[in-house]
Amino acid sequence: MDLIALTFDMEHPSRSGHDAGAPQRILDSLADNDESATFFVQGRWARSEPTLARRVVADGHLLGCHSHFHAPLDALTDEGIQRDATAAALALVEVTGQDPRPWFRCPFGAGHDDARVLAVLDRCGFTNVHWDVEPQDWLEECTPAQLVDSVLSGIAEAGNGSIVLLHSWPTATADALPQLLRELSGAYRLARLDDPAFATLPEGN
Repeated sequence: MDLIALTFDMEHPSRSGHDAGAPQRILDSLADNDESATFFVQGRWARSEPTLARRVVADGHLLGCHSHFHAPLDALTDEGIQRDATAAALALVEVTGQDPRPWFRCPFGAGHDDARVLAVLDRCGFTNVHWDVEPQDWLEECTPAQLVDSVLSGIAEAGNGSIVLLHSWPTATADALPQLLRELSGAYRLARLDDPAFATLPEGN
C-alpha cells in the first residue's frame, strides 16, 4: 500500500481568508479517523494559539517548524534566517514542550532549493521538507470538492511517498478533510514524516 503524508502549515491568523475555527475542525477530523499528520507550525501562531499548538502534540501528530514571521527565507541574510528559525524553535518549545527539530518548511517554499538557505537551516539543526502535491487550498475560490480532486489526482501522479501540502486555516480544507480521509482510507497508508518507511523510499518516489 502506497505511503502518503498529509502536512499542514499552521500560520498566524492575520493571513487573509483565515477561518478561526478551521484548525480545530482539522484536528477533530484527524482524531475521528484515527489518523496522524505532520504540522509545520509558525512560532508566532503558536504563541497566539497555545491551546491548539499543544493539541497538535497531544494528539500524536509530528511537530515541525514553519519559521517565526513567515518571511521568504531566500530574501533574508544568513543572520536573519538564523534569528527567525531560532525564535520559532524557542516559541514552539516554550508553548508545546517539544522541540520541532529537525523538521522545517520554508514559508512559501522560498529557499527550499537554495543551498545558502539550506546550509543556514542545517546549522540551526533543521532540514527543510518540501512537498509533492500542492492543491492550492489557500486560494479563496478553492472549493472542498476541487480540493479533494486535486489532492487525489496529485497523489496519483506523484506516487508512493507523496507529501501533500495543506494549510490549517482555509475553510475549504477543514470542510474537505473528512471526505478526503474517506477517499484515502484503504487505498493509502497515511503516516507522519518521521515514519521510517519514508527514509526507505527510492529517490523520486
